[in-house]
Amino acid sequence: MANLNLQPGKDWKKKIIQLYETSLVRHGIMVVGAAGSGKSTIFKVLLACLSGIEGNPKYKLHGLNPKAVTNAQLFGELLKATNEWVKGILAEIWKKVNNKNMKDTTWICCDGPVDAIWIESMNTVLDDNRMLTLANAERIPMSDTTKMTFECENLNNASPATVSRAGIIYVSPEDLGTDPLLQTWLVDREKAKQNHLSDEKAWVLEFNKKYIEKPRTWRELEAKYTYMMGTPEVVRMTMLLNLFTAVL
Repeated sequence: MANLNLQPGKDWKKKIIQLYETSLVRHGIMVVGAAGSGKSTIFKVLLACLSGIEGNPKYKLHGLNPKAVTNAQLFGELLKATNEWVKGILAEIWKKVNNKNMKDTTWICCDGPVDAIWIESMNTVLDDNRMLTLANAERIPMSDTTKMTFECENLNNASPATVSRAGIIYVSPEDLGTDPLLQTWLVDREKAKQNHLSDEKAWVLEFNKKYIEKPRTWRELEAKYTYMMGTPEVVRMTMLLNLFTAVL
């Protein structure tokens, strides 16, 4: 975490340990939490740690957004007119990482909303069969060096059958909060010698405590105003720090 310029938050660090412990007993893992709660960074930190252990293979993460393409583009489809098989994105990644000659350990991460349109096709992967079955009757087994992971905001549209097949890790917004972002911003300004005011750090921390933390400003804004699109607290804090940068 220090090498990645991250603050060692105790609660958030527990989530990294939980992800590791879940990976020991499950080949399918779902990390659930709101945007900005640090889900992607949890994967990044853990895989960097595992890759850095002497004697361990390299750990790689293949990420994709399953909702950015159609179900046919994701898994492949058989064209009725020509009876030609069109390859799918996830299917090709699956073939590549489950190659017997692959020495590295690979985690495939579907980073996007989970719904029944595409997640049901992964049930055979998540259960004990560990097999991806395609529409052309091709069956590709999962190797021991592969994990299937999901990163999503909620599981509202996932069936109980799918949820029960995976290990679930919930990341609450309170596990990370906005304080690590503020602390990192202060450290970066100090390293770059941009804190021209001698008491800048103390002033910014006092401002945050008095006007943000104590009156619980972000929660009050969420409760009293209706937004066209929800904005995570970390995004609001980022905007505030950008304002600080411009003013200071």
